[in-house]
Amino acid sequence: MRKKYILSLLITLACLTGQAQVQPTSALVGSWNGKLNFGSMSLTLVLHLEQADGYVVATLDSPDQGAKGIPAKKEYLSDDSVAVNVESIGMTYRAGLKDGKLVGKFMQNGMSLPLVLTRGDVPEHKRPQKPQPPYPYTTKEVTFKNEKDGATLAGTLTYPVGYDAQAKKKPTVVLFVSGSGLQNRDEELMGHSPFLVIADFLARQGIASLRYDDRTVGASVGGDTSKATTEDYMRDAQAGIEFLRSQKQFGKVGLLGHSEGGAIAFLLGARKKADFLISLAGPGVKGDTLLAAQNNRIMELSGQPGKVTTAMLRQQPDVQKTPWLQWFINYDPSADIRNTRCPVFALNGDRDCQVISSQNLTAIQRLLPKSKQNLVKEYPGLNHLFQHSTTGLPAEYASIEETISPEVLDDISRWLHSLK
Repeated sequence: MRKKYILSLLITLACLTGQAQVQPTSALVGSWNGKLNFGSMSLTLVLHLEQADGYVVATLDSPDQGAKGIPAKKEYLSDDSVAVNVESIGMTYRAGLKDGKLVGKFMQNGMSLPLVLTRGDVPEHKRPQKPQPPYPYTTKEVTFKNEKDGATLAGTLTYPVGYDAQAKKKPTVVLFVSGSGLQNRDEELMGHSPFLVIADFLARQGIASLRYDDRTVGASVGGDTSKATTEDYMRDAQAGIEFLRSQKQFGKVGLLGHSEGGAIAFLLGARKKADFLISLAGPGVKGDTLLAAQNNRIMELSGQPGKVTTAMLRQQPDVQKTPWLQWFINYDPSADIRNTRCPVFALNGDRDCQVISSQNLTAIQRLLPKSKQNLVKEYPGLNHLFQHSTTGLPAEYASIEETISPEVLDDISRWLHSLK
């Protein structure tokens, strides 16, 4: 629910496909970047015109959506004008050179917006929290298998600082489970690596972790993805928990799930597979209700009326043809939350516009069995990635240097150490 199924975004460049076309050399060769403004939102776009074997190849980047190298079809290219399009979404950009800038129009599905590009690429955003080697702890590359689905998952097992295999007391270990869309083990998104940041922090606090590439991503192989649902990905996570228990190196074995990973956490919690759960912006209401609210919140923050209903959502073509969405919109986590008896830390940011805290965290708090070890907490100003944010819109994720709030990291560590 972080990037793949944000249905209301106007510009979905991360999903684009197209056939690149070429043109003999042009004075416009190079990179051009600018901001596309619509409503209260803006989106950084980069047009690359690159020389390749005597021709110019056009590609687009949308850094704010984590999309790079999108092939663009050339309509026209000269020394002072350019026109490119991506037919699959009805997008065209036409511009002329004026005072050293490309001044033109971005058009899509009847919408026309001014877009001025200046020469040069967009500098990479700083990510100050990203850990840099050498690390004061040991890591190990491991694999484990989900036999039923034919998936072999590859990941990084991180031991805590000062780990001693001969010590009588064994450390707690946390399995990380990512959100919707296929993710690598660091849950990398727009230059952020939240799972790497959390794993590093926990290791320095005496807590082990295992983060893994989703099936077919990175070093993980096998397992169907075309028809996979949250239940299939739950079996991958269950295989990870069983692997950790089989190592005989750890004490408590639990799960930290982000977004869809939070749903997987409660699915496994209800099945008594984990010793504890951490739900980072996990769902607390039925999928169609969550997605309708998500669409409406994003549209409202973008200056548009939010009038999507669950009935309208169910009629979307993507819902009709996508097994993941068909399963998710019908999934109600209420029973799984009620049947989760292990300790739970459920948290969310009040500016999360993808899994809305007032809707989902409130439901989780109401449904969870009463326990002194449970903790439900809402964080002011944090978005879906638990960054301090201005609006909470996904378009902000890339421009925010912070990967995850230090307060959230401290609270996760403190809560885990509190478990008896």
